[in-house]
Amino acid sequence: MSLEIEHDCPQCGGTETFWRTASTTLHLGLKTKWQCSECDYALVRINGDIDSAA
Repeated sequence: MSLEIEHDCPQCGGTETFWRTASTTLHLGLKTKWQCSECDYALVRINGDIDSAA
């Protein structure tokens, strides 16, 4: 798994680079926490399918 992804940031208003800050395995799959490199907005993804971003 990579340490960075490109994702829309609702606080910055555009596509930004997010860095992986944590990951763990749950019964639902791999849970990863990502943080925007520009504004520190954080989001959580589970198995790449469930996304906490607005």
